[in-house]
Amino acid sequence: MDIKITKTENSRLKDIDFNNIPFGTYTSDHMFIMDYANGQWSDFRIVPYQNLQLDPQSKALQYCQCIFEGMKATIGADGIPKLLRPGLNIERFNLSAERMCMPEVPGELFLSALKAITHLEINWIPKTEGSALYLRPTMIATESSLGVVPSSTYTFYIYAAPAQPYFTTPVKLVTEQTLIRAVPGGTGEAKTGGNYAGSFKSGQLAKQKGFDQVIWLESPQFIKIQETGMMNLFFVIGDTVLTPDLNGAILKGTTRTYFIDILKEKNIKVEIRDIYIDEIIEAYQAGNLKEAFGSGTAAVVSHISEITHGDLCMTLPNTKEAEISNMLYKEINGLRAGIIEDRHNWLVPVN
Repeated sequence: MDIKITKTENSRLKDIDFNNIPFGTYTSDHMFIMDYANGQWSDFRIVPYQNLQLDPQSKALQYCQCIFEGMKATIGADGIPKLLRPGLNIERFNLSAERMCMPEVPGELFLSALKAITHLEINWIPKTEGSALYLRPTMIATESSLGVVPSSTYTFYIYAAPAQPYFTTPVKLVTEQTLIRAVPGGTGEAKTGGNYAGSFKSGQLAKQKGFDQVIWLESPQFIKIQETGMMNLFFVIGDTVLTPDLNGAILKGTTRTYFIDILKEKNIKVEIRDIYIDEIIEAYQAGNLKEAFGSGTAAVVSHISEITHGDLCMTLPNTKEAEISNMLYKEINGLRAGIIEDRHNWLVPVN
């Protein structure tokens, strides 16, 4: 891939305090862009971070034909940037593209673009353990037409944002028993903008009631557990870790995959299956619900301190003593920092 590189004449790097970089506040100097038309990708370029030009009736705006990914580049003591299992993100991106009738981005081309922008922005990668350069690959439909059919043209871009460790306080959740995020056969497993917009109302109502976010239950019975907000869910009951099975309504989280692989390697029992809220209540009342947590790219682990379902408020044990979730958090961040051995060659160097 021949990439034309146009460097900025005025880097913003000097204005960044790497000890104070709230998540999603700053972007790096450059972005990768390429375009799709006539059945192929072309015009590979890296340009200064800038606005995009879109026709007001482009299909990304009118019909939400857009997808994205979230991943991180980190740098260890050897000074070489690394990506953690980028193949999982590329695979998921293309699954999202297929579901949204958008073109595939060939894996080698995708990886080359990730490496190119990461290499150019190496000085934007924070060096503190747990920090990272957050990468956001995105594809949008650009054809100007009100016809309710897929676009024939697209733009793919990757921009980057430095991020500190995304520590969150333990969250209080409430089950959602009216609104619906996704159902099997819908777009729930695609990382597309409409899924996120559709979740805002429920989250807003939960916060008005004093909660941080919701646990989605599958319609129409509202008894089967899906996700929390836009994160995958894990429960520790006794000596077993449970997480919902993927059924087309749940996002195939990359961090979820890391966690499952690590748990199996450590011979910790994992069950990937349908989970029902009554089962969680029963475990709580029996004193067997040890932990509950969400998994995602930004926070890695989001501890859950309370789950409310109807009139019942389930208060979980102190999250500082949560063995499983804290172990998983340390494993992922330690691997990225080079503190824990990369036994499976998950880290892809950006040379």
